[in-house]
Amino acid sequence: MERLFAIVDIETTGSHANAHGITEIAICIHNGQSIVDQFETLINPQQEIPTFIQSLTGISNDDVKNAPTFETVAPQIFAMLEDKIFVAHNVNFDYSFINHHLKREGFTLNTKKLCTVRLARKILPGLPSYSLGKLCRSLNIRIENRHRAGGDAFATATLFKMMVDADEHNFIEEALNARSKEEALPPYVSRLQLEQIPRQPGVYYFRDKKDKIIYVGKAKNLYKRVLSHFLNNDTHKNKQDFLREIRKISHQVCGTELQALILENIEIKRLWPEKNRAAKHPEKRFALYKYEDQNGYLRLAIGKKQKYMQAVLSFASIAEAQRLMRQWCADYELCNVLCDLQKSNMACIALEENKCKGACLQKESAQDYNARVKAFINEAAKAMPSYMIVDEGRNRLEKSCIVVDKGVFCGMGYIRENELPTGVEEAKSLVTAYPSYLFIEKILSDFVLAHPQKQIILN
Repeated sequence: MERLFAIVDIETTGSHANAHGITEIAICIHNGQSIVDQFETLINPQQEIPTFIQSLTGISNDDVKNAPTFETVAPQIFAMLEDKIFVAHNVNFDYSFINHHLKREGFTLNTKKLCTVRLARKILPGLPSYSLGKLCRSLNIRIENRHRAGGDAFATATLFKMMVDADEHNFIEEALNARSKEEALPPYVSRLQLEQIPRQPGVYYFRDKKDKIIYVGKAKNLYKRVLSHFLNNDTHKNKQDFLREIRKISHQVCGTELQALILENIEIKRLWPEKNRAAKHPEKRFALYKYEDQNGYLRLAIGKKQKYMQAVLSFASIAEAQRLMRQWCADYELCNVLCDLQKSNMACIALEENKCKGACLQKESAQDYNARVKAFINEAAKAMPSYMIVDEGRNRLEKSCIVVDKGVFCGMGYIRENELPTGVEEAKSLVTAYPSYLFIEKILSDFVLAHPQKQIILN
């Protein structure tokens, strides 16, 4: 049976199928050597054509007013495309529109696809640009009616024939291989880039044409997760615009999915990628600080967490900090004034209730009062242990290591199995330091509850 290609071009009212219509379609049926059949028609999109698109294509609202709707021509379009290999310049754009509109009319299109952008970059390397207009100019292919479906489809057919003749390395057959997944990739992402991504946990980065990172994600299996972005041919604007911007993929391998989740959160906050929405909200953190006043009394104060100030404890909110501090004041008979729960110029409420021993008025010695403050701090530290999580590494020669100091995540990395540290400072010296966030501390706390065998308490 002769293999046939359906070379397609469409004009539309916008950039994504979910909210826009098709204004013109042209299909050239090609046998690899020549065009054997063709179809072309204007289509009434049943919506206004934006002015700038009218200027680009020359198709006006009046031109399509009496044209058939897609519903009318859908059976003919489906009949021409069925059992053919769908070919287009940036194939996922044309295919997403046509497939979306065919589905609405009850037709299921399930064909192999070829992208002439991707093929041209392989078969005809080294050209200055692979947009249809500039590519055809480089190859002396004349385009009649540029930005009209018929003219662009015929030019794409001419380009396709040229590539069939020049394909000495069988790139077309390779792209049609069911296992290659090549037709699903964005036009500027090569299959080689995809194949270089390991099937391990890690973090991946999508970059635009300026090499700027526009999206960060994590995965248990990097290869499968990255590929899943492209296999889901979502017709919404955000997804289509997102796919068009991707030019390059990079990655960092992690030992475990937990490490990947932590690194993703850190990288999103560090890079602030345009296409990420989750984890971009700023965190307000509060901490309990200790200092000695001029009279020698240890004071405790709640404030915003500062990067270079050593905190006794950390809190998610000011309300949580004050609630816990009131409870600790009662438990350890600490002074509300010296613990920042009351202003210094006010009478100590706890003193009036006989719950304070008068440190705020120097009725109790600094030595006695400070002993209870230190006892509280020691007990609080025990409730926030230092530990590390030891798990699988990136290979068999190492183990992954996540270090937590008094409840605060401070870094992660990789160690030899026979080099397990026993002290927190030693452990911190063996890993890469990272900032800590509430989200990270929460998932680490949940992880050690679920996997206590992977937790090692540090001195």
